[in-house]
Amino acid sequence: MSYLTRTLTSALLFILLLAGCSSNEPATEASAEEENQQPILIQGPMPIEAENFAERLENVEEEESGTFVFYKGTVDDYPVIVMKTGKGMENTAAATALAIEKFNPAAIINQGTSGGHDPDLNVFDIVLGERTVNLGSLKTGNREDGEGITPTEWIPMDLMASEGSAGEDPDAENIRYFEGDKDLLEAAKAVKETHKEGKVVEGTIGSADVWNNEVDRIQWFHENFGSSVEEMEGAAGAQIAKAYDTPYLGIRILSNNKTNGGEYNPETAASNQDYVYEVVKEYIQTK
Repeated sequence: MSYLTRTLTSALLFILLLAGCSSNEPATEASAEEENQQPILIQGPMPIEAENFAERLENVEEEESGTFVFYKGTVDDYPVIVMKTGKGMENTAAATALAIEKFNPAAIINQGTSGGHDPDLNVFDIVLGERTVNLGSLKTGNREDGEGITPTEWIPMDLMASEGSAGEDPDAENIRYFEGDKDLLEAAKAVKETHKEGKVVEGTIGSADVWNNEVDRIQWFHENFGSSVEEMEGAAGAQIAKAYDTPYLGIRILSNNKTNGGEYNPETAASNQDYVYEVVKEYIQTK
């Protein structure tokens, strides 16, 4: 997975350069009140996972940077930015770095749909990311030509354990969990009852540039990493947010669950945004 590290690093460097030179407009002096109100950033990978929330903003202005789209507006007179990040870990890492550099957000909520790993969870249930983990950061065993592959024997590789080779640090073979911000988590728990279509639970969100449809593989992640759901963005955003010391929380709704036959329902994306809107309103009260 050194490829992932190189890709994320390259994407971050590119985006930082882009942030510094993308605007041709002269800077304007903001009011003292505006300067004291850092925006809350809401991320959604695809249009179906972002535009429902964006439609609920007031005083909306749209801004593009590269392939990323920002909807800048307000909720209860507080600045909120909805961002379409695009799918995948690299897009999300770059988008998160760009957004932090451009807007200095008070907090980031990465939200959208996900596939279930926990058979006790059903379509329309929501998982609050008490933890987020990169399910694609794995190290294989040593096997020679013709000895086959054994994915269930692969071990975790913590990309943040050391600045040297992963083989030099024994801690690099531990699972790296990114903890969800406690204040965001409390705000999300405070409005659980507003979500009527399913239950809201705390759990572990798994991320990787892999779409798992093998039930045995899903169960292996659930048993060994504690994953409640899987998606393709959250851990990358969490890693970049941690680098900038920016509060971060993943909120994911189950759009399907192969472990118990839950079939895909696209209406879950809008339902999750409705709930996240209530979370944002609650969080604003603490600002």
